[in-house]
Amino acid sequence: MLARRIIPCLDVSHGRVVKGVRFQGLRDAGDPAERALLYQNQGADEIVVLDVSATPEGRGHQHETVTRVREKLSIPLTVGGGVRVEADAGALLEAGADKVSVNTAAVADPGILTHIARRFGSQCCVLAIDAARRGGMFEVLIKGGREGTGIDAVEWAREAQDRGAGEILLTSWDRDGTREGFDLPLLEAVAAAVHLPIIASGGADGAHHMKEAFDAGADAVLAASIFHDGDLSVGDVKLWLMERGVTIRP
Repeated sequence: MLARRIIPCLDVSHGRVVKGVRFQGLRDAGDPAERALLYQNQGADEIVVLDVSATPEGRGHQHETVTRVREKLSIPLTVGGGVRVEADAGALLEAGADKVSVNTAAVADPGILTHIARRFGSQCCVLAIDAARRGGMFEVLIKGGREGTGIDAVEWAREAQDRGAGEILLTSWDRDGTREGFDLPLLEAVAAAVHLPIIASGGADGAHHMKEAFDAGADAVLAASIFHDGDLSVGDVKLWLMERGVTIRP
């Protein structure tokens, strides 16, 4: 059994960490480099930085933010937001990212996943899926949750796997920022459909929710609010999980 990963997420807009509910009512949550270092010191396994305003504003990722965060970190860094073509992924990797996540651009042109995987390796290519319940399916959303696509998230995960993606960052839009727990049926459905590592995102309010996600098939869990608000440290979460038999990296 591979060790499960705990991954703090830094939603970044114009060089600052922000947090809200479904990217609405955003509030300042600090400097991304300082936050990243804090979480690394608490025992984070990885850091994810998502530029939440890049795609809606039609611009690329702010590379200087990635560079500043990278200078503080010795753990893996995944970066997403504003990636439209293969060259954008390359620029983020040059700035210090270890992995690049793609959402909207991959829906528009699924071939970008193949291009990134072939040029930089599947381990660098993360498909970010934002999904919401729509009738009897989980619909893929794009542009920061602003637009539906009519695409089934489970089928999209399968296609991404076939195209070379090495990991899936799966966010429940219904749960994002709500602290009501992960969408377990969504997680179970995608985990059953692919053999890729899955990062569960959206809704964590404590270590008990993370254990539920691991039990449902997640390889890693991503959280923001509980860490940004200081309710729990990464170390607190890891200790609770280890005490309940979850294999966690120290």
